[in-house]
Amino acid sequence: MNFLSRKFPEEFFFLHPEFLSYSTLAIESAIGGNAYQHSKVNQWTTSVVEQTLSQLTKLGKPFKYIVTCVIMQKNGAGLHTASSCFWDNSSDGTCTVRWENKTMYCIVSAFGLAI
Repeated sequence: MNFLSRKFPEEFFFLHPEFLSYSTLAIESAIGGNAYQHSKVNQWTTSVVEQTLSQLTKLGKPFKYIVTCVIMQKNGAGLHTASSCFWDNSSDGTCTVRWENKTMYCIVSAFGLAI
């Protein structure tokens, strides 16, 4: 059964549409049309996770959040990520955004854990 179809108040759902919007805006704000620069990656990832986390917490939902960001130069190499969680499928959730430009990939994931 899809956890969104269960009879719980909406405030107890990790909100995927909001995360998609917030993370995409954070990526565009931090990276925008810049070309990949190794010296800027730490700054960019920090900015993306902090902006995304800030917007999620402003929702005032009863969740703890975990936000991760990976930036990788486009150079033909492969990238695979995976995660595993032991949680309550009826309320907790995760969402990932994959963004790219001509020189890099940015992958942002968020985990929402109901309190």
